[in-house]
Amino acid sequence: MIRRLTLRRSKEHEETSAPKSFDDYELRLGDMMRGERATMGKSLLDVQRELRIKASYVAAIENSDPSVFDTPGFIAGYVRSYARYLNMDPEVAFDTFCRESGFAVAHGMSSEASSRRPAATPISAGGGLGGVAFTEPKTPFAPAGGGFFSQIEPRAIGSLVVLVGLIGGIGYGGLSILKEVQQVQFAPVEQTPLVLAEVDPLQAARRTSGDVAFADLATASAADALDRLYRPQALDVPVLTARDAPIATLDPRNLGNFAVPELPTLTLAEASQPASGPSALSVPQVVEASSPGVEMVAVRPSWVQVTSADGSVIFEAIMNAGDSFSVPPTEEAPRLRTGESGAIYFAVNGNHFGPVGDRGQVSKNVDLSMEGVLERFEVADLSDVRNSALATMVAALQTQAASE
Repeated sequence: MIRRLTLRRSKEHEETSAPKSFDDYELRLGDMMRGERATMGKSLLDVQRELRIKASYVAAIENSDPSVFDTPGFIAGYVRSYARYLNMDPEVAFDTFCRESGFAVAHGMSSEASSRRPAATPISAGGGLGGVAFTEPKTPFAPAGGGFFSQIEPRAIGSLVVLVGLIGGIGYGGLSILKEVQQVQFAPVEQTPLVLAEVDPLQAARRTSGDVAFADLATASAADALDRLYRPQALDVPVLTARDAPIATLDPRNLGNFAVPELPTLTLAEASQPASGPSALSVPQVVEASSPGVEMVAVRPSWVQVTSADGSVIFEAIMNAGDSFSVPPTEEAPRLRTGESGAIYFAVNGNHFGPVGDRGQVSKNVDLSMEGVLERFEVADLSDVRNSALATMVAALQTQAASE
């Protein structure tokens, strides 16, 4: 009987003292997250630096403590982001966090989703961190915030007072100097200033000894007074009055080199005779007679371009039959470029030269000076079949001139 009791007690002792396996313990979300973080070799500060999430929030996620968060609406995002960072399923991690902490997602307009400050954790009576550091961690490694006066350095107060005093002294000294400079002082003098002259308005009206009558003196004094009273004041800018008439009224036929001399009165017989001498109206020549130029004539539609020596375009157009262009006289002769050479002729001193080239030919760099035209081209033969268009145009012009 004793042996059986002993065996039964030994079996109960073995059952109670047997070691527990890994599955016997309850595996929580925080244990798995801390294990994954330890496997990655990351600390809370490393997670804070990489995820931009406070270390206190990361510790609260591992401890399933939603009271640490300022805004409950951000808890779901923080938990999923941290789970995704640890290569865990974010949805499973968030469901586990809600089940262990009792957290429930609130509607955005409800009062539970508004920001709230967590209640301060009472300090244990035993002092130190105690068990609170492991059950409800509040980032004990972060320095505790102090009051306003704890951030003020006593020595800085003295430096600030000295600086304010120095600025005030400089400002007061500058203001005193400014007042001293602008101040005007009057000092008494030993000699009182005297009146150098005294004008008596009735001095001229007094009766004087002599032959001057009193009435004459009174009249002269009144005239001087009126003259001083009504005398016009001097002008700052003098007024100039022209002595001659305006230039617009001058007639050049009556003055200067262009004046027409008066013709003597002639009898009827003298007027009927032709004048043998020079004309009575002689106008001096002031401009040199221009030399004959080059005129470009088109007998059929043709595109032409006239450029100057520097490359600028003087004339560019499509000249139709009968159109002409006078080449401007320049220091260096311009150049011609045309797409229909057989339609362009040149008129110099009443003669026609050309054409520039064969029909349908493109010509360029043609010298348009009179010497260049006379040297390169011959007088156009109007009887030639190639110049039939030019002959027709010349005949039409002659008929029009004869009719006029």
